[in-house]
Amino acid sequence: MNYFLTEEQQMIKELAAKIADEKIAPVALKYDEEGIFPHDIIQVIADSDLCGVYIPEEYGGLGGGVFEMCLVVEELSRARAGIALAFAGTGLGIFPIILFGSEEQKRKYLPPVAAGKMLGAFALTEADAGSDAAGIRTTAVLEGDEYVLNGTKQWITNGGEADIYTVIACTDRSKGARGFSAFIVEKGTPGFSFGKKENKMGIRASATRELIFENCRIPRENLLGREGMGFLVAMKTLDRTRPGVAAQALGIAQGAFDEALKYAKQRVQFGQPISSFQAIQHMLADMAIQIEAARCLIYQTCRHIDSGEKSISKESAMAKVMASDVAMKVTTDAVQILGGYGYMKEYPVEKRMRDAKITQIYEGTNQIQRNIIALELVKESSSKKQQ
Repeated sequence: MNYFLTEEQQMIKELAAKIADEKIAPVALKYDEEGIFPHDIIQVIADSDLCGVYIPEEYGGLGGGVFEMCLVVEELSRARAGIALAFAGTGLGIFPIILFGSEEQKRKYLPPVAAGKMLGAFALTEADAGSDAAGIRTTAVLEGDEYVLNGTKQWITNGGEADIYTVIACTDRSKGARGFSAFIVEKGTPGFSFGKKENKMGIRASATRELIFENCRIPRENLLGREGMGFLVAMKTLDRTRPGVAAQALGIAQGAFDEALKYAKQRVQFGQPISSFQAIQHMLADMAIQIEAARCLIYQTCRHIDSGEKSISKESAMAKVMASDVAMKVTTDAVQILGGYGYMKEYPVEKRMRDAKITQIYEGTNQIQRNIIALELVKESSSKKQQ
């Protein structure tokens, strides 16, 4: 379908697709099996000027928005989602600075990210604070001109590899969620260390680690916004990055579909390609329908967000839910079409099935997303009645 991309957006999409096909696809199996973090691929993305695609021009970026970021994530994820996460996870960690950072913070951190010299990460989740983000226990206490951080963050994408971390910590327990604040913490700060690299089912080329803060002192100027804004920082960030998870899921689904279609045309049974059997044709048709519908929703959601609309939580959640559910369905069907070959690790679809599952879980489970959607629908309905 023609999505009426601008000339620059089309160029971005084609450039990301070229990197996916020429640089990521040839190493995808090795990186997945060995859990290699893709520093070399990030350098290629940086050399192509795509690392700063969503960063304003005045800070060295291309001046794009959520849409441009998602175009890159989609194409990179089509080849391998775990490798694409180094880029996408940085976006999640850097958007808080774009949205809430001071001019000094933006000038310090955004240019090196745009140049691909620094990676970012976002630290909200803890052992007892997943879907219940308000249950975080990491604390930040102001002592003179420094905040002292103590606590542990769990399952942090780009953990240990990123240079810049946006960390949500509690500065006033008595205020509940309004007592949370957001901080920028640099790798190498004394008292800041990492747990083991997690051994995951999918996205194995992405680094996932605990962040450990033990009397970690950071300058007062590393506070994002004001004290008490941490929960707002987190929610506003996630509203803009969940379409990135949707784009990741879309890329996974598209890659799986491409492999399934190619195989169905080549695989001969009963004297003819299995693509000639109606059962397979219907599976392929449903996969294509679901992928295109997800793409339509994601692209329109990105345009909605980039237009400056303030109410975006519902649409962002919808895009994430639909695309990730589609990715799980499409990758499962792709394995089925390949049959026994689909179940083997040397063939490309089982990896996509493993990668797809996490898109239904992180940045808010799909069950939580459905809660958000329903609450927004009820709120909108009540607002209309009052009018």
